[in-house]
Amino acid sequence: MSPLRSAAIALGAAAIAGCGPKELVPPQVGPKLTVTSTSTQDSAPKEELRMVPAEAYMRTYLALFGGLAPLEVQKRARGGDGAQLFDTWDDYFSSLGFPDYRIDMPRSQQTNALMVATFERLGVALCDRAVEHDLKAKPPVSERVVFAFDEAAGPAPLDRAAFESRFDVLHRTFLAYPVKLAPTERAARFFKLYGDVHARHAKAGGKARFSPDEAAWASVCYGLVRHPEFHLY
Repeated sequence: MSPLRSAAIALGAAAIAGCGPKELVPPQVGPKLTVTSTSTQDSAPKEELRMVPAEAYMRTYLALFGGLAPLEVQKRARGGDGAQLFDTWDDYFSSLGFPDYRIDMPRSQQTNALMVATFERLGVALCDRAVEHDLKAKPPVSERVVFAFDEAAGPAPLDRAAFESRFDVLHRTFLAYPVKLAPTERAARFFKLYGDVHARHAKAGGKARFSPDEAAWASVCYGLVRHPEFHLY
């Protein structure tokens, strides 16, 4: 081996040996991070409230009417009132947001007041029919559709505690969570609505189709089907 090549090999070996760690250095732990300031999360909605596709609401209403087919729901919604309370699906199809290919009507692309009002009318029909089915006919609780609670043992109107236990059933049905998780004033406002409607109908002397207690519960139902948490997101 030539002297020049031997010197190159020795120099390379020395360089490789110099690349290894000379000593182990433990990591240095710095000072703990401290909170210097806090800020609340901005959870305010960044867009206008809007409705989900109409098919989602239709499935909800079909379920609330007892899992019936659309034509059966139409018949049930009309009841003995006929077109006074609810017409036919043909009259509401486009205003509910569905496309109508018979007249080349496209799907509604955004929420509008007419759409909300049409679903509210369907909700009012639901509440009135539910009063007739659940409260007037008095089937077992297991067969009730909306007012799935026991009748009050004492005279109406109900006191606050008796009302809230039954209102919680409706709140879970329409808004899908217990009323104790809602804003604190909600139960009080609906209890006032119940009491005011009951008093007005009692003062009328039984001239209405519904009894004072039935009318009061129907009004509570109207309030829930019109609630923004039921229709909008």
